[in-house]
Amino acid sequence: MGEDRQHIVVTGARTNNLKGVNLRIPLGVLTVVTGVSGSGKSSIVFGTIAVESQRQLNEVFPAFIRNRLPRYERPEFELIENLAPAIIVDQKPVGGGTRSTVGTMTEVNPVLRVLLSRYGEPSAGPSNFYSFNDPHGMCPACDGLGATLQLDVDKLLDLDRSLNEGAIRHANFAVGTNYWKRYAQISRYEKGRARDTDLEPVFDPDKPLGQYSDEEMDLLLHGEGFETIRPDDFGNVAINEYEGVVPRLTRRFIKPGLESLKDKERKATEQVVTERTCEECRGARLSRAALESRIDGRNIADYCEMEIGDLVAELERVSDRWAGPVVPAALSSLRRIQSVGLGYLTLNRPTRTLSGGEGQRLKTVRHLGSALTGMTYIFDEPSVGLHPHDVDRLNRLLQDLRDKGNTVLIVEHNRDVIAIADHVIDVGPGAGAAGGEVVFTGTVEKLAASGTLTGRHFRSQPGLKPNPRTATGRLPVRGARLHNLRDVDVDFPTGVLTVVTGVAGSGKSTLVSRVFTAQHPKAIVLDQSAVGLNPRSTPATYTGIWDTVRKLFAKAHGVDPSLFSFNAKGACTECRGRGTITTDLAFMDPVTTVCEVCDGSRYRPEALAHRLGGRNIAEVLELTVAEARDAFDDPAIARRLAPLEEVGLGYLTLGRPLSMLSGGERQRVKLANRLHEHGSVYVFDEPTTGLHMADIDNLLALLDRLVDAGNTVIAIEHDLDVVKHADWIIDVGPGAGEHGGRVVFTGTPAEMVEGSDTTTARFLRSSLPEGAGG
Repeated sequence: MGEDRQHIVVTGARTNNLKGVNLRIPLGVLTVVTGVSGSGKSSIVFGTIAVESQRQLNEVFPAFIRNRLPRYERPEFELIENLAPAIIVDQKPVGGGTRSTVGTMTEVNPVLRVLLSRYGEPSAGPSNFYSFNDPHGMCPACDGLGATLQLDVDKLLDLDRSLNEGAIRHANFAVGTNYWKRYAQISRYEKGRARDTDLEPVFDPDKPLGQYSDEEMDLLLHGEGFETIRPDDFGNVAINEYEGVVPRLTRRFIKPGLESLKDKERKATEQVVTERTCEECRGARLSRAALESRIDGRNIADYCEMEIGDLVAELERVSDRWAGPVVPAALSSLRRIQSVGLGYLTLNRPTRTLSGGEGQRLKTVRHLGSALTGMTYIFDEPSVGLHPHDVDRLNRLLQDLRDKGNTVLIVEHNRDVIAIADHVIDVGPGAGAAGGEVVFTGTVEKLAASGTLTGRHFRSQPGLKPNPRTATGRLPVRGARLHNLRDVDVDFPTGVLTVVTGVAGSGKSTLVSRVFTAQHPKAIVLDQSAVGLNPRSTPATYTGIWDTVRKLFAKAHGVDPSLFSFNAKGACTECRGRGTITTDLAFMDPVTTVCEVCDGSRYRPEALAHRLGGRNIAEVLELTVAEARDAFDDPAIARRLAPLEEVGLGYLTLGRPLSMLSGGERQRVKLANRLHEHGSVYVFDEPTTGLHMADIDNLLALLDRLVDAGNTVIAIEHDLDVVKHADWIIDVGPGAGEHGGRVVFTGTPAEMVEGSDTTTARFLRSSLPEGAGG
């Protein structure tokens, strides 16, 4: 028992695909959890340990407070001992709305505000008078946002259409909506006048807006000061004060800020507004008094516009003027940001524009400044989006957290991160039903000597591709100046696999995902944006085979196809097609149980009574992708499922909710779906995200098949196994931010190894097997 006190002890974990996992994780060390995508490693670390730690931590609070905290259901396990409070550093977008910046998130801005309030001339007052989130410091014209959103009437109105034809181009004003009725179906109302008297419509709903008189247009857009009457949705009439389209849309959708709107509302509003830099503060967000306060000619907005690396140099230059903790505190925070390769960021960069990797590193930096010890820090693939040069910095940061007396638990695929582990847990042996077991625990040296899939790939170092392909043509990019690109001219070869490399922030994503795709719009882009999921999406619905399956069932039995939909007529009446029942226990954690009526099948008995090929509709959902291809003779089903097998997802069941997939699985679902499109140029943005080393081999085979079929493939990538496999490399740099934005190398991997001294070239050489390369 004494030794157990030095470990987190997990007994009988059965979350998702885990098969009664028993595990001991040493405290106070850095542990890396590995395994192929879908093996169950996230189910152990996040679905079991992290959730249970947060659930138990919430229990120490009074019920009143707990009701306002996130709720966590108890994971499936028998016993967990020696849990410490868990801090989860994941890849979820930082968010924070339009007022959240790198400076506010990292809490550097408050230190700079103190600096200016004490030493700026003339002083604007206390430190909060330098904050664009405080009424005393914000620009009164833009409320501290730096920009103003203005409704663009030309974008809003289609003058060739009438109100009945949808002349107001905003989803919330579409024909048939409540807002549309307030213009297309209204008459003037006068108190005391009989409602059944013929009333004159305010607007002719069939008249194109281009034929409106100036008075009619002004009334539509800006009118006010009278009441209207119209039929409501219940056969009665509604009486309202008239409000023109412009004030209504501004009040309801623009004033609250786009970040506060639902996705559909935000997208609709973005189409009809124009964002302009605030004329009063010129984008600085601050009041005139704050902007007039300066140190050596620079105000706080100037500091926030500087790249962090340059700001460090500036503050070091002035640090010897003033005793006290202010400047050292600012420098300490800024140097930590530099230490993880983010010195190219500016403090005024909105957090919503950060990539997942950038956001994760900023979260980590924030914890490094904490005085807490004895915590469990849990990281989700922190190397994502990092060049090998930056992974070195990340590793030092992770080791610093450990050395402060914390337990660091990392889910990771990257060789260089695995290499620094004090302890490794390998989950497998395969994915899905073929995984869910711990197949190795021990040191990195023992992992490398093991026979597990991870061990074999960890110890093997691939060499360069022996015979790179020859280009069949070129796709030029000329005069690229977006963001930090410096008038870049570069040719992308056709008929080959091109890998675009460079440190984070160098400009490679801007060059490929923005400029190249704009100049060559027919390219099929496979980026890291979220897959459009809803809670009921499954591989069956996402691939589009489910309609075919339901029609086959319906035709065989002469019934309506909707009987076989768990979203329609066939849904279990108790759980409404979800298969589970979630009970909200008010001041206690919610409890999710399998529906007792349908036993988790999602369907009502009438649907389950019908069989096709010996299976009912629920049993079809339990088939894996690979099994389903053999179960149906329909060639359309086989054709649509084939890409899922190509990207290594043949083990997924047709009914598994996509929302439950790991990050690597979701990425590959998206790749498989986009492979159905027709096009000769494919652009991938870090396709190895979330992939195990073995999965990368499968990905490379898939990319090869695309190229061999006559397509052009361009991949933005950091993984050196992919770089070695390229036919052509375009390296962007030499550094990040203002120190990048140039093409510093083009050529084959062999030419890079033999003749280049870029950062990528140095790491590529060091990753080759002994005796290989130039």
